[in-house]
Amino acid sequence: MQIDIISIFPGAFSGFFEVGLLGKAITRGLVKIQVHDLRDWAPEPHRRLDDTPFGGGAGMVMTAPPIVEAVEAVLGQDTASILFCSAAGKQFTQQMASDLAARSRMIIVCGRYEGIDQRAIEILEAEEVCVGEYVLAGGESAGLVIVDAVTRLIPGVMGNPSSLNEESFGSGLLEYPQYTRPPRFRARDVPQVLTSGNHAEIAAWRHEQALSRTRQNRPDMLPDGELDCEPDGQPDGE
Repeated sequence: MQIDIISIFPGAFSGFFEVGLLGKAITRGLVKIQVHDLRDWAPEPHRRLDDTPFGGGAGMVMTAPPIVEAVEAVLGQDTASILFCSAAGKQFTQQMASDLAARSRMIIVCGRYEGIDQRAIEILEAEEVCVGEYVLAGGESAGLVIVDAVTRLIPGVMGNPSSLNEESFGSGLLEYPQYTRPPRFRARDVPQVLTSGNHAEIAAWRHEQALSRTRQNRPDMLPDGELDCEPDGQPDGE
């Protein structure tokens, strides 16, 4: 997969692509990442990339011409998924990451200031993506989140692909709690069922824990019927 990132702060990505699974994937040739400085397409003589918004209001807006020209130059005659990091965009999800991982190329444009001129989004037919219900100073950190989530799903990147099967969001539930050695730490023991060797009971316990954790931390992920159930699976009041 080839990933191109366009930003006014290309140095923000220094080092991130050299470590962990992503660093290994790049070394092995599974992923190619290039970061482009948007200022290379800024018009002379002042090389401005932003201006005041039409209609008034606080802050500055990134102008359309440099962004459109940058994406078109980077893309060439190729095709790619074009993403704009924006707090006003569609919520980035595990399913979206999985869909992107199946594609061969992706271009991420990192917004700044009050946003990007809407015409750039429309001309490039880009998809606005939001990584969470909060506002960041810029799209660089959001871009890193997208790259991290997508690249680990590319075949061959994970050492053990089965690790993906029971992760949070993959099954529709948050992942169950995990434990490892030592079996006892500061008067807290590993749940006995995990050391029982009974795989059926372990699977049932993990599902119950995943359901309980999802109900507590992310009830919006559950269907109404499961949301109204007690931990034993019975509806409230029964």
